[in-house]
Amino acid sequence: MRRSADAYLDIETTGLSAFFDYITVIGVLRCDGRSSELIQLVGEQVTRGNLITALRGVKTIYTYNGTRFDLRFIANSLGIDLAAAYYHCDLMYDCWRCNLYGGFKAVERQLGIPRRLQGVNGYEAVQLWWSYMKGGSQRALTRLLEYNREDVVNLKALRERLNFVR
Repeated sequence: MRRSADAYLDIETTGLSAFFDYITVIGVLRCDGRSSELIQLVGEQVTRGNLITALRGVKTIYTYNGTRFDLRFIANSLGIDLAAAYYHCDLMYDCWRCNLYGGFKAVERQLGIPRRLQGVNGYEAVQLWWSYMKGGSQRALTRLLEYNREDVVNLKALRERLNFVR
């Protein structure tokens, strides 16, 4: 019998508009209780079919501000309503119930969740993408993927910490 998995999901984009910008990276950390698997869809790999495949067997998707950003962007770009297809838990609202406010990085600092890439934010993620696309910088792509990896891994850490805060 296959166990259902949880997925921690975060996207990187070329900007904030789900109508004018596009998704550059979708990061999914799949965890089934025994093991975890990181899936990163990059550039042309960001398709409806690839995302559905990445989420196969998933019961719950966890995001931070995903209700207002990630899931809306995915719905507009790929035509998938993840909140209708899966149980979705936006950890930002759980943080608010615990009096933890601010962006994801601010909440990480409040809870002592470490981050190797200090100072990288969404704005720099956009710049890294364009350095890769326009200049062919593999170093920029590697840094962008590491930033996205830390986001999804730290979503899992955030969920675990919130279980102790409540």
